[in-house]
Amino acid sequence: MTELPANGTATANDVNLDPAKVAGAAMKILTEDPRFKVTEAEIRGNVFRVFENAPPSLTGLLMAGAAHGDKPFLIYEDEVWTFAQTWEQALRLADGLKNTFGLGKGDKIGIAMRNYPEWCVAYMAICSLGAVSVPLNAWWKTEELEYAIRDCGVKHIFVDARRLDYLKPIRAEYELSLILTREDGDGADHLYADVIAAGAPTPPVTDIDPEDDLSIVYTSGSTGSPKGVVLTHRGAVSALMSFGFLAAVVKEVQGGVSVFGNNPGILLGVPLFHVTGSHAIFLLSWMVGRRMAIMYRWDAVKACELIRKFELTNFVGVPAQSFELIDAAGPEGLPSILDIGSGGAKRPPDHVRKLKKRFANANPSSGYGLSETNAIGAICSLGDYQRKPDAAGKTVPPLTDIKIVGDDGADCAMGDVGEVWIRSAALFRGYHNLPEATEKAITPDGWFQTGDLGKMDEEGFLYIVDRLKDLIIRGGENISCLEVEGNAYTHDDVAEACVFSVPDDVLGERVGLVVYAKEGKTIEPQALRDFMAQELAGFKVPERIWLSPQQLPRLGTGKFDKITIKRFALQAPPHWKV
Repeated sequence: MTELPANGTATANDVNLDPAKVAGAAMKILTEDPRFKVTEAEIRGNVFRVFENAPPSLTGLLMAGAAHGDKPFLIYEDEVWTFAQTWEQALRLADGLKNTFGLGKGDKIGIAMRNYPEWCVAYMAICSLGAVSVPLNAWWKTEELEYAIRDCGVKHIFVDARRLDYLKPIRAEYELSLILTREDGDGADHLYADVIAAGAPTPPVTDIDPEDDLSIVYTSGSTGSPKGVVLTHRGAVSALMSFGFLAAVVKEVQGGVSVFGNNPGILLGVPLFHVTGSHAIFLLSWMVGRRMAIMYRWDAVKACELIRKFELTNFVGVPAQSFELIDAAGPEGLPSILDIGSGGAKRPPDHVRKLKKRFANANPSSGYGLSETNAIGAICSLGDYQRKPDAAGKTVPPLTDIKIVGDDGADCAMGDVGEVWIRSAALFRGYHNLPEATEKAITPDGWFQTGDLGKMDEEGFLYIVDRLKDLIIRGGENISCLEVEGNAYTHDDVAEACVFSVPDDVLGERVGLVVYAKEGKTIEPQALRDFMAQELAGFKVPERIWLSPQQLPRLGTGKFDKITIKRFALQAPPHWKV
């Protein structure tokens, strides 16, 4: 057991990020710190700004992070893993994967489990092997998992007991090799401990090109099926080093006060299979030497206990999680917390004010990024977030550009609403097996069309106002309306179904469903929901259901008039709600 050092008294600075000071600090770091020297490189036919001295692959950042040695890194229940212990196990696991299965560079290896220390070790091992990690949504059930497995062809998957049960019915069809991690379960092909035992801490594979694939992350798309977002090593390294650069700028502006704290520690309360968890929390923590306390399942009271026990300085979660801390913190508060971050969904402005009032020693912050950008995009923090609580933030320097584009393809004037476009060396390579979707999403000159509607103000702050995609964002989870509608139609009594977002103060949005029954049939809302829950992950199942007495209105194109349906539904109480 490794002893944890005390954090001491934390302080937080409410300083506004004066543009002139920020520009001066950024220029000083760009010119004086060789880590962040910027040059240009051609990536997939276009020229982008890159860090000249960045390691060619994420493996380089992992090797550098291992130098934190005996400092505590992973905290899970009564376990504390140091950086050195974590890295050694990752190298042993990588070698075990090679020796046991013959896996190596370019092979796809899945991770389907809830948050465990072994999730992080598996990700690092896959990377150090030169293989491609496929993090699978741990809330998915058999049909959803099957789609991703069929799409990317992954054969070897790290699982926990629940995911083992979900995957056993399709194991033979897809020739899966399931590696059970930590938990007890029947029917696994291999045990994590045995694979570890088959390996030695051999040096990692280093002949990895910056444009080699690192990971395939599945994200819900408006088409109804998840899209496999193919991330490269250069993309991840560019995003992580951009986060590091921004932290260095803020530290310079604040006269040496780090946003991470003197003894940095962060709570991991979001899933590792999303880029917020894997990149902005896990990998960034590894890079900067920050302790990470892992929660298997979110519980606000437990989160506050962990923050106090380990004197954690940072928190990043979806808006609902940070808002729950207000009541859960109790009379003791959270004295060690310096920054309360939010990602995955827009935080209501009132939450920002309440968080600052409740935790005067900390500063709320918010980030805007996507799987396709390796979580990088815009950020709003410190005094700026107090002034502009509804802003997504300013573009993260120095590699990323953001602009607003109108329907005519021209750049929008300041204050006008258009689609948010992002251009960066951190962008994904494309959607796996979806060349048409890739071509539609990425312009010939390298801009990613996010599908989000936004605007810019006179200070350069980005505001997200709506989305073009037919998506619901519930507590940071993207939900395809088409997927939920498709599931509703599998019920024998449903003639028409329309799914839309229902505004919610805690989760941001909930799933709403209006259904019209087939002639001579009746629908019982609770029974319909129970039916849908058999195949859909829990967060996708409708929480508000309306029964329409007549056919749903349509547009001239024949599509449902979703705006009218939603407006009328929200004017009446639902026939069923959670």
